[in-house]
Amino acid sequence: MRRPGEAGHTTGADGSTLGSADGSCDAGDVTAPRSVLVVDDQAPFRSAARAVLRRLNGFEFAGEASSGPEAIELVDRLLPALVLMDINMPDMSGIEATRRIVTAHPGVVVILCSTYDAADLPAGAADSGATAYVNKERLAADTIRQLWDKRDSGWFATC
Repeated sequence: MRRPGEAGHTTGADGSTLGSADGSCDAGDVTAPRSVLVVDDQAPFRSAARAVLRRLNGFEFAGEASSGPEAIELVDRLLPALVLMDINMPDMSGIEATRRIVTAHPGVVVILCSTYDAADLPAGAADSGATAYVNKERLAADTIRQLWDKRDSGWFATC
């Protein structure tokens, strides 16, 4: 079972787990899929992200949310290893949702996603606690893998 505050390890209804048994986030020793939550107010993007995750070895779709408040609730419940977070959503921006998620769960990695060019990101994106930003057009399995592998660099990466 997962200890409180431990990311990347989700217990399924059948007792199976997603993520590593010890909750560590070392990409080099992935023994079970890392759980991923997809957050976007547009269903077509959530569907596209699920398709990308199917091609990403070592990661598994854990769930989806269509708003910032829903994302926060699901992260509290599922404790995914990774969250793909849209920036522009109704009710609460992805930037604010990211701030709240990483404050409550510092082990959860958040990658912001939107259609902005990296140079045009809204204020607060780089200091939201997100690990990286990726343009939705560039969201691909190898991009997610690269950003995951660089997640502890201390730099806000953009793709």
